[in-house]
Amino acid sequence: MTQQLTGATTAAGTGTRWWRDAVIYQVYVRSFADSDGDGIGDLRGIEGRLPYLAELGADAVWLTPFYGSPQADGGYDVADYRVVDPLFGTLADAESLLRTAHGLGLRVIVDVVPNHTSDRHVWFREALAGGGRARYHFRPGRGADGELPPNDWQSVFGGPAWTRVADGSWYLHLFAPEQPDLNWENPEVRAEFEAILRFWLELGGRGVDGFRVDVAHGMVKAAGLPDIGTAEQVQMIGSQTLPFFDQDGVHEIHRAWRTLLDSYAGERIGVAEAWAPSAGRLALYVRPDELHQAFNFQFLRCPWDGAAMRAVVDESLAATASVGAPTTWVLSNHDVVRHVTRYGGGAAGLRRARAAALLMLALPGSVYLYQGEELGLPEVTDLPDELREDPSFFRSAGQEGLRDGCRVPIPWTGDGPSYGFGPGPGWLPQPESWGKHSVAEQTGDPGSTLELYRTALALRRRLAGLGDGPMHWLDGPEGVLAFSRPGFVCTVNTLPRPVELPAPGRLLLSSAAPDISGESVRIPGDSCTWWAI
Repeated sequence: MTQQLTGATTAAGTGTRWWRDAVIYQVYVRSFADSDGDGIGDLRGIEGRLPYLAELGADAVWLTPFYGSPQADGGYDVADYRVVDPLFGTLADAESLLRTAHGLGLRVIVDVVPNHTSDRHVWFREALAGGGRARYHFRPGRGADGELPPNDWQSVFGGPAWTRVADGSWYLHLFAPEQPDLNWENPEVRAEFEAILRFWLELGGRGVDGFRVDVAHGMVKAAGLPDIGTAEQVQMIGSQTLPFFDQDGVHEIHRAWRTLLDSYAGERIGVAEAWAPSAGRLALYVRPDELHQAFNFQFLRCPWDGAAMRAVVDESLAATASVGAPTTWVLSNHDVVRHVTRYGGGAAGLRRARAAALLMLALPGSVYLYQGEELGLPEVTDLPDELREDPSFFRSAGQEGLRDGCRVPIPWTGDGPSYGFGPGPGWLPQPESWGKHSVAEQTGDPGSTLELYRTALALRRRLAGLGDGPMHWLDGPEGVLAFSRPGFVCTVNTLPRPVELPAPGRLLLSSAAPDISGESVRIPGDSCTWWAI
């Protein structure tokens, strides 16, 4: 079931364009597997679980940041981009993980964080001492004595986006104060990140297979840093037009990065975490000379509603088709409430989440899975405040302060101090119900969410018409989505009650068993079914 890769020369020159229909599994490093018992997931732990991901049916693994960091924001505050933080291992561990992944046929994508550094980065320490401030956004304050921030920008995490330093000047941080924003108009910044990309592309010989670009839409700010003029809370997910997000100048940077990526063998890719006001604006990030993929957060945000889902699918496919790029589909990640809970929680939320997974896997393009979604994990909503680590929880209502709940370590076994996550307790407490969700408990159970994902991913790989190919909508009653792919039909009932339809073909897979009688089929509410035609 796993396609073996034999090194960088496998994809180079063959034009496989593997990324157009890849299934990419996101690993939140802190919460995937702990090898040494300190309660924190690490690179050796991940390496030991890679066979699970290959058997699941993933084509690639995306790792969240594991670089040198004070961990003020889960590693997205990077102090040294060329080392592995001791929490997670060593550079030798990173090289070993890459070798093992490539041997299993898995490509590896790592996060790069170019919008900001840690306040512990050597550059920012120099800036505080008075040198190299042009690498960041330092400004004098407003007011009689400069006591007011330079403008009205608010942090995504809540509160002002500016912090004052000892000499009275202010620095910009769109996120936590420990994450000062870089000034991408400065040539030193551009040169440094080109060197960082090359370091990881060449690590251990073959290197990584690509980068997920954190805040790819925020690297350039509007000239003069103008006021927004509104007190509305800044959201990462939304349709706001803001002077520090989705500025046209970011595209020059991404074109330069694409040129760099294309200079390496093996089809290395760039994936934009870009929050744009519309699907059309998002498509600009994946023009032929820019990045390869961009996350489709419109699909993630869509409610469980047939008409709304169809509209988002149509808009997404039209936008990416206009630039010849694949669409990506994602339901959950490390920054949002898990979709089992977003879809209502409990049994109803799980039914809808299972159906949404089959819908997503049947659509044209590439799919991102967030660790634990294949286990049907819900959001953990009752974490004690004193154990939370998400900086947005401590700053106003930024991002709703809910990111810890989707980052609870995942369960591998039905018992033990951390349900197989590690030899001891994990960094966040797991619910008592975690055991029944574990890999061990679900493996071999044909009705489990894990086996549903395994079967769906195997079928997706085997059916030539899925992935990167054409799609056509079929007629269906209100609340029901039906579409065809070559040799295949997908039907989705978003209503809470069963719906009767003509049977489209031979049953392949369903999130909830339909009742087939002759030439008609009764499809359960909140379910998705695949058919061969």
